[in-house]
Amino acid sequence: MARKVNKHVCLQLLLFLAAATVGFSQPAAGWKASPELVQKLSQSRQDVNYVEEKVPSYILPDPLITLSGEKITTAGQWLRYRRPEITELFTTHVYGRVPRTPCKITFNTVNVDKNAVEGAATLKQVDVNIEAAGRNLVIHLSLFTPNSVKKAPVFLLICNRAPDNIDPSRKIKSEFWPVEEAIARGYGMAAFHNADVDPDNYDGFKNGIHGILDTEPRSDDSWGTLAAWAWGASRCLDYLVTDKDVDNKKIAVVGHSRGGKTALWAGALDQRFSMVIPNESGCGGSALARRKYGETLEIINKGFPHWFCLNYRKFNGKEEDLPVDMHMLMALIAPRALYVAAAADDLWGDPKGSYLSLYHSLPVYRLFDKKVNLENFVPPLNKQIISGKTGFHIREGEHNLKLFDWNLFMDFADKVWK
Repeated sequence: MARKVNKHVCLQLLLFLAAATVGFSQPAAGWKASPELVQKLSQSRQDVNYVEEKVPSYILPDPLITLSGEKITTAGQWLRYRRPEITELFTTHVYGRVPRTPCKITFNTVNVDKNAVEGAATLKQVDVNIEAAGRNLVIHLSLFTPNSVKKAPVFLLICNRAPDNIDPSRKIKSEFWPVEEAIARGYGMAAFHNADVDPDNYDGFKNGIHGILDTEPRSDDSWGTLAAWAWGASRCLDYLVTDKDVDNKKIAVVGHSRGGKTALWAGALDQRFSMVIPNESGCGGSALARRKYGETLEIINKGFPHWFCLNYRKFNGKEEDLPVDMHMLMALIAPRALYVAAAADDLWGDPKGSYLSLYHSLPVYRLFDKKVNLENFVPPLNKQIISGKTGFHIREGEHNLKLFDWNLFMDFADKVWK
């Protein structure tokens, strides 16, 4: 293990991080929030900051300095010491702890169509059954794999929209889950509806998977609904890694908005996901909390009190006291592939803060690949940037998951997986 960092070195690190934050450049060619949109949104919500110049100064926690003050210098040290430490911090203070209640997980294939998508794909509909203490829950997983590929890479979507967005019959087609386009490019597409795992409302954690696994009184670090959805994604992955038509080394977890927050946490916890793609995941997901730009901890905890553990509320309005920030969550994905996406009109989700999270996770990625490097400014609109196993784009338009986004996800996968 590396030596402890003395006070002088700590001060230098703090000054460096402060300088890096304050000095983050934005050339004319890079993306900037529309002044007209900033003015409009600022007038509609005067309690929310949309003005870049009003972002408070902040210092980010260093992902490579342990709680005992030691400097991480190798990938082995990261994996052995710092990664578990950061995972525990997010578990305790943000997403919450999964109970240890024993449960039985089984898979039941309820439908197979080898001529789906006009003969180009095979559709499997699988019930993922979870049983504990005489109660059960079913996650309905849909999986399309291309018939032209022996073992296909697969994107698993955590769907937080209406179920018809992931219609397995393909009578209803949505850009949110463009199966046909993915099949044509040689990728499999899987999806489940988040409500199958846990309802997206504050019900006292009595229903869904909480109603099955929460056998002990809840505490301040008990898991919230985002952690429950992430747990459900891993149960779907349990099936996917067994499917003969799936390349079990090339499975990505994808989510939009609250689904993107979930995808990040699922990917951080479950290292079997070889790619993690949070789309416009904002506060509690990809955006740096300390920027207090757009949606803040206080707003999200009041609006969605079931998403996070109770401990997260202690940092309402006090983001600077949080022992982690979202660049450290992204660092937990290393050395696996990570692609972050944002939208220009989604200032509520802080596109710049999302890019900053990715940018400040790079010191960890460089432990595994010294060549990984991204520019210290937000890229231009609609331009994909990729370095090593990291990537980013900011799309024009509103908060949504569109075919444009999916095509860039697949372009990234083409480079990283193929």
